[in-house]
Amino acid sequence: MSQAINSIVVGTGSYLPGRKISNDDFLSIDFYDQQGVKFSKSNEEIVKKLEDITSISERRYVDDNQVASDIALLAAQAALESSGIDREQLDYIIVAHNFGDVRSDNKRSDFVPSLAARVKHKLGIKNPRAIAYDLPFGCPGWLQGMIQANYFLKSGDARLALVIGAETLSRISDPHDRDSMIYADGAGAAILKAIKSPRPVGILAHATRSDTYEHVYMLRMGKSNSPNTLNGDLYLKMDGHKLYEYAVKTVPLVVKESLEKAEVTIDEVDTILIHQANAKLDEAILRRVYKISGDKKIPANIMPMTIARLGNSSVATLPTLLDMLWHNQLDGYRMQPDNHIVFASVGAGMNINSLVYRVP
Repeated sequence: MSQAINSIVVGTGSYLPGRKISNDDFLSIDFYDQQGVKFSKSNEEIVKKLEDITSISERRYVDDNQVASDIALLAAQAALESSGIDREQLDYIIVAHNFGDVRSDNKRSDFVPSLAARVKHKLGIKNPRAIAYDLPFGCPGWLQGMIQANYFLKSGDARLALVIGAETLSRISDPHDRDSMIYADGAGAAILKAIKSPRPVGILAHATRSDTYEHVYMLRMGKSNSPNTLNGDLYLKMDGHKLYEYAVKTVPLVVKESLEKAEVTIDEVDTILIHQANAKLDEAILRRVYKISGDKKIPANIMPMTIARLGNSSVATLPTLLDMLWHNQLDGYRMQPDNHIVFASVGAGMNINSLVYRVP
């Protein structure tokens, strides 16, 4: 019997920054709308409404002396330790991020050398055949890295790939914008290994789309909402309501497409890991996924949520979720052989992707 090449996860790691920022830390901030007008509502009302919508009560920020490549390294080291893989045997090191290394003192993005090259250097890897490159793809960047790595492994040209997602959104969020309360920092990583198997395991299928024609600027960079901020720095800006409508309509279609390509029904799915951006948004996406799959009843404990205490760490949210699931750190959730896990993410671009994984 011929055996096909399959890509399976053999190790995971993540890094949660030590600084815990509670909602109370935003009570003394002056918030303005995008026209520079200060909100008449009290900060208590603003903070409470955001928590009601997103469920976020706490998020993590990096220390002043840390940058994205530093925490990417920590996640990578944890994944290597988890897998027992010799780092010199890696064929690819892919780092998903969007803003490079942003330092606390000047808030400028540093992209050269690439973060992947920095991580490889800090890992002490001498092998020149370990190809290191960056992947900016919005919040779905880490999942897109997994998709690309899967192609490399299935081609037979590679055997091991380290895929990292790391971001320090606290460095590029406008403190005078209410949306700043959503953002967080973090890093996560996974190692994919090519194996031969008589039946499909690991990554079964994926789907991706980029809706740039009408939706490219729903996430963008812009000046501070505060008319008193004159430093010229650019901050992450979001059209939250439009993004919500787009995501609820479109993400379920991409999830459905990936399931159909994998020949897996929604009834066979054991866990759904969705990018943690907004609790109500994720819940709405989940309802629509099941609705377009035939009004199926949503099982209990199908979608673990960490956003309440970790916030939205962009490309780090999915690999962090996977790492917590891998190491049995999510109450009520376990990875068992033959479980089907669906990953999905949406972010700047606008980009959406979904991946179906069968646990070996």
